[in-house]
Amino acid sequence: MGKRKEIVVIGAGPGGLASAMMLSAQGYKVTVFENKPYIGGRTSAFSLGDYTFDWANLFSMPHILEELFEASARKLEDYVTMKEIDPMYTVAFDDFQMQATRDEQKMKETVESHFPGYGREYERFMKDSRKKLNSLFPILQAKHDSIFDYLRLKSLKALPSLDVGKSLYDVLSNYFHDDRLLLSFTFQSKYLGMSPWKCPGAFSFLSFMEYEYGIYHPIGGLNKLTEALGKVVVENGGEIHLNTGVSKLILEGKEVRGVELESGDKIVADEVVMNADFAYGISRMVGDQHRKKYTNVKLEEKDYSCSTFMIYAGVDREVPMDHHTILFAEDYRRNVEEITETFSLSDDPSIYVQNAAVTDPTLAPKGKSPLYILAPVPNNGSNIDWDKEKEGFRDLVWSQLEKKTGISDLRNSIEEEKIITPHDWEREKYIFKGATFNLAHNLNQMMYLRPHNQWKELNGLYLVGGGTHPGSGLPTIFESARITSNLIMAKHNKKERPIHEEIDHGRMLHQQEDRMTVFK
Repeated sequence: MGKRKEIVVIGAGPGGLASAMMLSAQGYKVTVFENKPYIGGRTSAFSLGDYTFDWANLFSMPHILEELFEASARKLEDYVTMKEIDPMYTVAFDDFQMQATRDEQKMKETVESHFPGYGREYERFMKDSRKKLNSLFPILQAKHDSIFDYLRLKSLKALPSLDVGKSLYDVLSNYFHDDRLLLSFTFQSKYLGMSPWKCPGAFSFLSFMEYEYGIYHPIGGLNKLTEALGKVVVENGGEIHLNTGVSKLILEGKEVRGVELESGDKIVADEVVMNADFAYGISRMVGDQHRKKYTNVKLEEKDYSCSTFMIYAGVDREVPMDHHTILFAEDYRRNVEEITETFSLSDDPSIYVQNAAVTDPTLAPKGKSPLYILAPVPNNGSNIDWDKEKEGFRDLVWSQLEKKTGISDLRNSIEEEKIITPHDWEREKYIFKGATFNLAHNLNQMMYLRPHNQWKELNGLYLVGGGTHPGSGLPTIFESARITSNLIMAKHNKKERPIHEEIDHGRMLHQQEDRMTVFK
């Protein structure tokens, strides 16, 4: 065998690690550089006292990740203990609440009990969506680097399922008329940081996927997923360098030859995979002359998702809430418009709460709860002064949470608390405009019109993560890693010889140095 191809991955988030796992399993020499002292990006964990919190909060469609492990000659179950959550979540309005379940018959009965006559409409929605996703999935899993991709047979078959010209709200209105029921099946547009009244109708499959495939929790938290990916990279002989940021790409004309680290060291590579936040990475690592479509001005003009205001709170009591709860604003549409159109702070925010200890007691001491509280808010294009607004909005969120759940003294139980504002997302997590769901998923920023997995402006640069095709959310990020890895392997015309026999499996050497940690 000739010299092994060398791959550099910028960023140890889920997309970067999944790419590193698949490529290292095929014999590529893979090196991952991560500027943080931990792997996982926003699919990592942190501790406050005795409480453990994930930065991420929800995982569905585990079969996608299982397929990536199988393609890497591994089994996900050997690395992660997965538990299905049932009920999946509770949706709560001021005058009504409903538990969602993957059990289709039980869910039909639940809908019927609250909204007589609509149980069969739920059944129809599932049947229609099953057909829709079957036609859409092939194009979600395929690359879109040419406008002619739309002329392929599978793309032409999928066009009717895109519901062009319809919003998510419009599509679900074909099944449900009561606004509370409608919103219970359209709030998933928030996973994309978008309004259901603006989100393309094609995304009606978001709620369907939850009801079809379920929602899961890895024991120990979602961070166990990226921890597992990192372990396989190491087992395959790959290296993960922590505390090691990349400052820029090394270029010869339009050819990417490697990366220059913040230390000044230069690393040569045959291909580079970028897992940094798209706009942040492109604006800092690539000069304007090499990104004609994406100058700083044009990056500013792109549409970005909303942001999130986060409270992570360890409370010294068991909280009587399900694993996932969505508390809707009294006037949800006005709340969404404040977030996405008028870019103002709401006086009645919608709130999502994760109470993971009801599923996973490893995350907090017995009798206590780690609460993950999220309120969607405008991104930093709003110019909201979060240094000024932070404490007041924090108090509002707690007040609304206590009011809507009826747990009036919850704040008195706080032992640990951490707040993350949109400014923090941008300054500390390097997320452009603090847009936690990356580029918006408008029709003019989807598929071919989204930044390509194989970057067209430069040869040898590939993208993974929420800023490229297919989009944000863990399942689609893992799909982006599969697409990108397959593109790299196709470029080299063959799968290289696996190097598993050269590796002492399970060995992980931690080498601490002044400026980096290396996993070998």
